[in-house]
Amino acid sequence: MNALFMIVAAILLLGPLIAIHEFGHYWVARKLGVKVLVYSIGFGPTLLKWQSKKSGIQYQLSALPLGGYVKMLDEREGNVAEKDLPYAFNRQSPWKRIAIVAAGPLVNLLFAVLLFWILFLPAQEQLNTRIGKIMPNTPAAQVDLQVGDKVIAVDSQPTPTWEKLNFALINRIGESGQVSVVVDRNGAEKQFNLPIQNFLKDQSQSPLDALGFLPYRPMIPAVVKELTADGAAIRQGMKEGDHIVAINNVAMNDWFDVVNVVQSSPEKLLNIDVIRQGELVHLQMIPRGQRDNMGNVTGALGVKSDAGKVIIPNEYKQKIQYTPLEALGVAFDKTVQLSQMIFNSIVKMIRGLIGLDNLSGPITIAKVAGQSAEMGWQTFISFMALMSVSLGILNLLPIPMLDGGHLVYYFIEIIRGKPVSEQIQILGLKVGMLLLGSMMLLALFNDFMRL
Repeated sequence: MNALFMIVAAILLLGPLIAIHEFGHYWVARKLGVKVLVYSIGFGPTLLKWQSKKSGIQYQLSALPLGGYVKMLDEREGNVAEKDLPYAFNRQSPWKRIAIVAAGPLVNLLFAVLLFWILFLPAQEQLNTRIGKIMPNTPAAQVDLQVGDKVIAVDSQPTPTWEKLNFALINRIGESGQVSVVVDRNGAEKQFNLPIQNFLKDQSQSPLDALGFLPYRPMIPAVVKELTADGAAIRQGMKEGDHIVAINNVAMNDWFDVVNVVQSSPEKLLNIDVIRQGELVHLQMIPRGQRDNMGNVTGALGVKSDAGKVIIPNEYKQKIQYTPLEALGVAFDKTVQLSQMIFNSIVKMIRGLIGLDNLSGPITIAKVAGQSAEMGWQTFISFMALMSVSLGILNLLPIPMLDGGHLVYYFIEIIRGKPVSEQIQILGLKVGMLLLGSMMLLALFNDFMRL
């Protein structure tokens, strides 16, 4: 995946989200009688602009597609003719100004609901929440969860799908204590309390890996089907058809065992035993370290297996089909869950329960956008919906310069009966610029560290 592809994917991702965010402000402002002067997608030098002869509004595309703005008539930004004073933003009631400012983030959240609704309309066959594997020496193994148990609730939240289950677990990120897991075991409900300590604080594991129970995975033989030309394996003596039977004297039952060991051993020497043409061959290899989008380093040998035709037992499958109305309800519910997760993560980051190294900037967004575009339209739409929720929630934070900061001022004005003084607003603007600038620099630093 080249840089140009990532940039194009990022523009296709962020462009519509910025456009609809600003359209929310624009549309409500015009409906409430406020005069709009400029509707801009992007910041910086103008690349393209045109003016409506009917309304006089200037529409433009600017060079930096990391935001946008709607410029409205406002006495604080220049002289306003007396006949236009009723249409100035600053002359509107606090409630009208609240409606205009809140419209941008709310449109982003509604757009996410629409995208999720599109994704939930087709029938889906997926794995149910029956446990397929228990990892040794993990919380799941300690409390005697068993293969075949069907997880029906986590912390009192129903978990009909693995996605719902993961959302319930992510809500506990950074916490210590116990996670309540209710399972159906042969028709009887059983509850288990899994101990956690600083759960997922460094985010190097998935929630399920950290607790130690995994979905069903088909048995794929640990036989090398293909070697990549520049991989560590082909340079260090592995051949197609090799059957990997042990790594560091630990038996490999299937391909997933091999993947787990290799990925957890970047730049470490591995003693690998393979069966080649009926003979046992001993190899030594060092997996190459590679970083994912969050900067975590995993090992890679450059080998592929032959999955063949995967057959999943019926007891591990479920078919999900929603009516259009049901899909809308599920889409709304998922948007609410994502909003809560993002808000809780921000709070826990402030409290120090989550590391600041989890902040991501435009480089990581571009990488993930490119990868999701390569994986297909559904993955790309899903990531766009997630980003739309993020944009909506982040803009509602009570930070000056953001929509949420302006909303705080207007609600204070309603309570006090008069606007917040210009001196306080100027001070708030400086603090907001410092906070946002620091966050952007930190996010960019994290991006570069992950490269």
